[in-house]
Amino acid sequence: MRAMTMKKAISTTQLLLATMVAMALLLTATAHAAAPGITGTTFNLTAQPAYLNQPDGQAVYSWGYGCASAPTGFAPAAITNAVCNTMQVPGPTLIVTAPASGTTTVTVNLTNGLPAAAGNTSILFPGFQVATSGGVAGLLTQEAAPGGTVTYTLTIPSAAAGTHAYYSGTQGDLQVEMGLYGAIIVIPATANIPAACAAGLPLTNPGANSAAQLAAGESDFRLAAAAYNHPQACYDREYLFQFSEMDPNIHTQALAQVTAKATCTAGAAGCSLNVPTEPYHPAYFLINGRSMPDDMDPNYLAAYPHQPYNGNPHMHPGELTLIRVIGQGRWQHPFHEHGNHVRILGRDGNLILSQTDPTSLAGPLFFTTTTTPGLAFDGIFYWTAKGLNWDAYGHNPASLDTNAKLPCTPDANGYNTGAPTAINYFEWCQDHEKPVQAAPFGDVAGGGPVTLPDPNLFTNGAWYGGSPYLGPNATLRATGCSAGSPANSCGATGSTPPSGTIANSPSGEAGFAFMWHSHNEREITTNNIFPGGMLMMMLVDSREFVIDESN
Repeated sequence: MRAMTMKKAISTTQLLLATMVAMALLLTATAHAAAPGITGTTFNLTAQPAYLNQPDGQAVYSWGYGCASAPTGFAPAAITNAVCNTMQVPGPTLIVTAPASGTTTVTVNLTNGLPAAAGNTSILFPGFQVATSGGVAGLLTQEAAPGGTVTYTLTIPSAAAGTHAYYSGTQGDLQVEMGLYGAIIVIPATANIPAACAAGLPLTNPGANSAAQLAAGESDFRLAAAAYNHPQACYDREYLFQFSEMDPNIHTQALAQVTAKATCTAGAAGCSLNVPTEPYHPAYFLINGRSMPDDMDPNYLAAYPHQPYNGNPHMHPGELTLIRVIGQGRWQHPFHEHGNHVRILGRDGNLILSQTDPTSLAGPLFFTTTTTPGLAFDGIFYWTAKGLNWDAYGHNPASLDTNAKLPCTPDANGYNTGAPTAINYFEWCQDHEKPVQAAPFGDVAGGGPVTLPDPNLFTNGAWYGGSPYLGPNATLRATGCSAGSPANSCGATGSTPPSGTIANSPSGEAGFAFMWHSHNEREITTNNIFPGGMLMMMLVDSREFVIDESN
């Protein structure tokens, strides 16, 4: 999807999605989220100032961590345009691998490149055993003076895994607000990944169909086959979301004081900032440093040199999608993932196990996930169309389209998993060939289980907001038409969906879109203007659409 097209079309669509839930906007994008970051055992970081672009046209003065030198590597390896600038918000995601046994160490060298008046800076690594060297003593940890460097050495045990936050431990009310925060992802050693996860289709949990991805020509963009050293922690895709907010008044005052003291000497009398951080009135609500709709643009896009990570998750039906979430701001953000609940696997790298059966997971299912400041969690989102009570793929034995006549052979769990390359792989067979409506403008009285709104009204320009079907030409299949049907043979709707157009790319592709957003309504705005803020889209794509997270 072209970025400008997306931004123009999204406002009304967001409202439609909130009310339609599953039957929603049908779109595809070329940008995907994944969990990009830098890899290695030694990370050379710097803290520096720069400006963050916002969707209302503002560029906000901020501080952030970045790479002081080229990193050892980037992950996922298939993302070939990755960069690490000297300042970004969030800071570089540090991806480390736990040892197969015993412990290993990871070194983070931080150089303070902030203005002299900003004073010292530092990094806290909650949940890790940390040794320090160099720098100067601070209230919470060793700090780097302006122009100076401090070293942090983290001990990583073999049992370590999961998502963690890191952030400034120096004058946190100002420095974290200015953007000094980031994430650490610890992945299990290959030797410790359960065989069920590596095999592709765990018997204990439908999903984890990486074999089907590869059969369809997709690359594997996971950092690992499991989030933890546990057979129930398998997943197919992963996405990292760091939620925060920003009060531009604080940033404006920080810039004014830094500018006024540009020539002062660090440590000298008067060479310091006195920026009030209360009362706190955030106007920007960010996912990975960007507000909606910017967060749906690609990773590493040149338009956002200091905001490299996006927030645009995609999946296929039946996949186990791992979401890694961190609350990096001052406020608690109640985030709602439309389409299904999220099963929490662990918090701050601590897998949640049953007290009565330590071999089983015991994390709760949440309708709305709570992102407490400084807290990280890993959770699984899952969607198959089970329970809709109609055929989401539009199968119709009377259709002229052969794709409308695909079989659905249930496995032991009721899903069509015998044909990994089929369009309807992982279809819930109980709803096979159940029409959502008997006619293009049908309703319950017309033989369908739901009454759809008039599609001539429920549209947003070229984007149809009411089609319930998954896959290319699914609307046509369900109505007995095909793209090659004779003129006027499909009734009043012709050979296109009721909106009269499909604006997706590739041509004919269509899927489900679920609005994922904060349940604090103010937070889905930018400067109190809707749309914007802490909002994104989960796009459930048909099988034949190849999800390419390399941008």
